[in-house]
Amino acid sequence: QVQLVESGGGSAQAGGSLGLSCGAAGNIVSIEDMGWYRQDPGLERDLVAVITKDGRVTYADSVKGRFTISRDNAKNTVHLQMNSLKPEDTSNYYCRMDRLRLTTGITILSSWGQGTQVTVSS
Repeated sequence: QVQLVESGGGSAQAGGSLGLSCGAAGNIVSIEDMGWYRQDPGLERDLVAVITKDGRVTYADSVKGRFTISRDNAKNTVHLQMNSLKPEDTSNYYCRMDRLRLTTGITILSSWGQGTQVTVSS
């Protein structure tokens, strides 16, 4: 019914920048929250940043001042701009969207992207 497709990521030097984008495909009326999480092997998936439908944002302390999350409600997309990257930002990043309301009247509580690798070298 809904598919999240991520793009961006890749490799960067410490101090550099990368951008991640995620788009939701499907018959979508609205999406409440859009966010980015990251996960290292064997560890839990942690919140990086989330933005609500009305634009309220929350960041993990570790990325405050360096990462910026934004969304385009008309295109059902969310973007994460990552600046001043550090080696500890290296991880697999996942897009997540919550409470996706479809044209069929169904609401999907949560949907995840496939993940994209970000590698930051020192």
